[in-house]
Amino acid sequence: MIQVAKRLQNVEEYYFSKKLREVRLLMSQGKPIINLGIGSPDMDPPEAVLNALVGTFEDDAAHKYQSYQGIPELREAIANFYKTQFSVNLSAQTEVLPLMGSKEGIMHISMAFLNVGDEVLIPNPGYPTYKSVANLVGAVPVFYDLTQDSNWCPDFVALEKRGLEKVKVMWVNYPHMPTGENGSVKLFEDLIRFGKRHDILIVNDNPYSFVLNKFPRSILKYKDAKDVCLELNSLSKTFNMAGWRVGMLTGRHDYIDAVLRVKSNMDSGMFLGIQKGAIEALQCSDVWFKSLNSVYKKRRKIVWQIAEALNCTYNKGAAGLFVWAKLPSHVDAEAYIDKILKEKSVFITPGTIFGTNGEGYIRISLCATIGQLEEALKRLK
Repeated sequence: MIQVAKRLQNVEEYYFSKKLREVRLLMSQGKPIINLGIGSPDMDPPEAVLNALVGTFEDDAAHKYQSYQGIPELREAIANFYKTQFSVNLSAQTEVLPLMGSKEGIMHISMAFLNVGDEVLIPNPGYPTYKSVANLVGAVPVFYDLTQDSNWCPDFVALEKRGLEKVKVMWVNYPHMPTGENGSVKLFEDLIRFGKRHDILIVNDNPYSFVLNKFPRSILKYKDAKDVCLELNSLSKTFNMAGWRVGMLTGRHDYIDAVLRVKSNMDSGMFLGIQKGAIEALQCSDVWFKSLNSVYKKRRKIVWQIAEALNCTYNKGAAGLFVWAKLPSHVDAEAYIDKILKEKSVFITPGTIFGTNGEGYIRISLCATIGQLEEALKRLK
């Protein structure tokens, strides 16, 4: 057998890739599984988005290669969205880069800025892809603790005590996944100062700002942010377009140029219809956000009841698509969710997949209908 590359020695298959195979197998055997594990929006995008996609089929350029930077109208729509929603001024020409989902941006940024042996600060708990991509590019993952006692925020004093000479990039993610903790103005200002003191690129991964969040924020709004910060964003959660794979990277022009040098060698542009649909999404009025969140509020009330049925505690002020819930003491999260899956046919995510600080927690998704949530509650009571 041909041996795989050494870079894969420290990279495992993504948890949900493996677990959803198990879930599909159980479903094929007739098990009535209710999936509350993943954050894949189950509602439709805005109607104007779908119409824009279909409308491009008659365009002579629809099926040709597209620009690596996205069409100018999409970059303008992203810049206008940041101005309207975050009060952030961006040059559509030089400070915006459309992506095929923000997940690819994590890889492109890492390839653009990390050398073998560079250290990367990764939140614990946090999105598992940060660690996987660091390993793929030969960087060294360095986990920083986020705990309930610290409101899931970094301890900058502890980080500076450990030494930061080799650190090149710091991943942050507010509103935070999986906990739902929102990023305060003070936190963003502290992050910017921290990055400037130690020459660290701060990358805020920001796909949850408009889901059950009263205070949408971009780190780029604050003083000196563009000196040391980039921000990833996505249409997946905000506009129910997860399968469309539309994201964006925003920030200082020379940082964007560096990422484009990677990206332009990795793909050949985004399908025109998807770009046209994305433009329509970004131009939605606040009525869209209110409508979206009215549905999630109703769902979240039932998910809170599910958490209570499992004797969990949780934060009602959290943002995002999930409820992060603390299990009773001494309950093993992975064993517990496997038991629930087997006995109750309900799939919930164990907190441990997000890092060691996720031990003792579970994450319940809001991406299920009221009927499915009520049925899950019935089974779990």
